[in-house]
Amino acid sequence: MTTLDDVFELGQREHFLAVVSTVRADLSVQSSLVNAGILAHPESGARCVAFVTYGPTKLSNLRARPQLAVTFRSGWQWATVEGIATLIGPDDPSPSLSADRLPTLLRDVFKSAGGTHDDWNAYDATMREQRRVAVFVTPTRIYSNRAT
Repeated sequence: MTTLDDVFELGQREHFLAVVSTVRADLSVQSSLVNAGILAHPESGARCVAFVTYGPTKLSNLRARPQLAVTFRSGWQWATVEGIATLIGPDDPSPSLSADRLPTLLRDVFKSAGGTHDDWNAYDATMREQRRVAVFVTPTRIYSNRAT
């Protein structure tokens, strides 16, 4: 059985690079590469996959159809987390998170995916200007090609 601990271990081998696949309105699949980490969901406290994103395509897909898959790989080994996305950002407020906590949340997600920054104020300004969103993936299924 593959767990989030297994996913974390695999993810860190490749700097937490992962392919995120969402569903378009025509039910075709849209994929892109992100840095994604494992951390506690800010609303439920349960461990989940998280990444920061922006731009119309992925966010439009996730707002309309929150099902997605996140696949990490290292060499020929891979692990996929399928789940339901929760979006938290300037255009996707959370009832349990005040707007002034968003910069810290975005930093936490970035750091969970191995990110570092020399100027957090500049990072916060960029996140604000680009209207970046934190995406939390509550797992419904985790699987891999790893032998059990």
